[in-house]
Amino acid sequence: MTIPRRSWRGAGAFAAAAVVGLAGGVISAGPAAAHTPTWAVTCSEVTLNLTAYNPGVTNEVTVSIVGGDVLLPTTKFGREYKTDKPLQLPKHDKELTVHLVVKAGDGENYSKDDTKIAPVCEGETPEPTPTEAKPAEKPSTEPPTSAPEPSETATEAAPAPAEPSSAAPDLAETGSSSATPVIGGAALAVLLAGGGILWSVRKRRSAQH
Repeated sequence: MTIPRRSWRGAGAFAAAAVVGLAGGVISAGPAAAHTPTWAVTCSEVTLNLTAYNPGVTNEVTVSIVGGDVLLPTTKFGREYKTDKPLQLPKHDKELTVHLVVKAGDGENYSKDDTKIAPVCEGETPEPTPTEAKPAEKPSTEPPTSAPEPSETATEAAPAPAEPSSAAPDLAETGSSSATPVIGGAALAVLLAGGGILWSVRKRRSAQH
């Protein structure tokens, strides 16, 4: 029994279509399955290694700190993206949350939205905070303390004032002085001398007559 040529042609066309479809499926699935968004975070930097993406579409990547700075603004790339230098994190005294967003141009199912924690580096000290100004002290309302009383020992050691000498004459009581007899004697001598002179003058006068 011979098979018509039309049947051979139909079978060959079907087989060719099956092969093309299978090959296309493998080709289209290859790039999709190869997306590799690798990244790492340390206490001071972030590194990216995005490889095997579809070069026929536009892919985008963004890296930022949650609630902080943007480390890598939205950047377009093709088949791969690698950081020439690690992205530097700012100095911090507490953990930081780093956010990675990769948008694949060939479908959202190949995109990546991930976060990682950047720990505090050893020896990292926070910047000192400015000290608050102390309020001015209020003047004390308490009365000043009294001067200390003099010591009894010092009082006893002080010399007593000297008493007036009893040998000095008490003129207020006697009403006279020790010089009174001398003055009286001198007055008497003057009177006697005057009497003698007067007697002598009279005697001369009587002798002349």
